[in-house]
Amino acid sequence: MTLSPIRKIYQGVSDRRQMFRVFDRHAQRPNRFEGDAGSLYAGEWFEVGRIEHDYMLDILPPLWMRGEMFALREFLTDSITSVFYTLRIDGRPRSFHGYCDLNVARSPVELRDAIVERESWPVKAMTHGERLEHIWSATHDEYRGYAGERWLPEHRSKRTVLYYGGRQGTTLKLLEDLTEDEIAAKLPVHLRNLPERIAA
Repeated sequence: MTLSPIRKIYQGVSDRRQMFRVFDRHAQRPNRFEGDAGSLYAGEWFEVGRIEHDYMLDILPPLWMRGEMFALREFLTDSITSVFYTLRIDGRPRSFHGYCDLNVARSPVELRDAIVERESWPVKAMTHGERLEHIWSATHDEYRGYAGERWLPEHRSKRTVLYYGGRQGTTLKLLEDLTEDEIAAKLPVHLRNLPERIAA
């Protein structure tokens, strides 16, 4: 399962409970303890509250601090660690968390620039990919998982979610195969009618 390089994975400001859930949203992946999972995490980012940002700064001395960002000392994988940002966007300070590959020299700066560019859109909107990532991040572990041996070989290890289809009952579907109506039904009400922005 390979994901795109830089992606927003949760809409809105996450509280502490949601922040910790999103930190390891790939915990149920198959073969969790085999191989390097860096590509699953590198480039993922989401907004956190200022209190959550400061809480993470106070847990341990950071690995490093540079202007508006600091990196956690504990690594998620070989070279992937959490980087927290405080960025001024549209005249107000906001806080963000992202996973950066510190083997890539400009990774924290490139992620910062991507966050600023994304959060500076003139119209509040979501891409199709952001809708799917939000659904995955917001769905409880009991209702999401990975396609196993009962699926066709080309679908194994892809992400799945349970979808309640009314009279049709509950169905296990590939996340990527959700229809626009199914996506809208799984999004919170305040996100359902946002226009879709076409990813560049």
